[in-house]
Amino acid sequence: MTERARAADELLDIVDEHDRVVGQRPRGEVYAERLRHRSTSIRVRDARGRLFVHRRTPTKLIFPGMYDVVVGGVVGAGEDYDTAALREAEEELGVQGLAMPERRTRFLFETPEYSWFLAVYEVVCTLPVRPQAEEVEWWDFLAEEELERRLAGWERDGLVVPDGLECHRRLSAL
Repeated sequence: MTERARAADELLDIVDEHDRVVGQRPRGEVYAERLRHRSTSIRVRDARGRLFVHRRTPTKLIFPGMYDVVVGGVVGAGEDYDTAALREAEEELGVQGLAMPERRTRFLFETPEYSWFLAVYEVVCTLPVRPQAEEVEWWDFLAEEELERRLAGWERDGLVVPDGLECHRRLSAL
């Protein structure tokens, strides 16, 4: 089974406009039917304060091959935001023993294609990073000035993950 097929079969909680669970469905159906669900995003800094940035693999179910300024992913059925944030950060960074990410904000992310509540976190990672090859095609830690320079081009060319960009903007405004 491919990563894409496994991801499409993952069971997610469906939530109402108040973020209360109202059912469960496989992720593939959730995306196809634009059902509201839960997700996490974690902005990661290294010990020098640089931000983790990566390019998603072309096999990702959504936003394949795009640049992202956060790590994270969907909250599984029955899982809470905090548990999902730590799990997703450790998985995507390829580390174990990461400090618990600190929750900064939560908002509803909606586009014509997608709808999810997004809990946004920050964490400092001092561990050696080994991102999952099936999730991350390229990665680096960038100084904020360099990230902003690159983001301008990525956004202009439609190459940046939209919810990650929104998380970055909201965190920068805090």
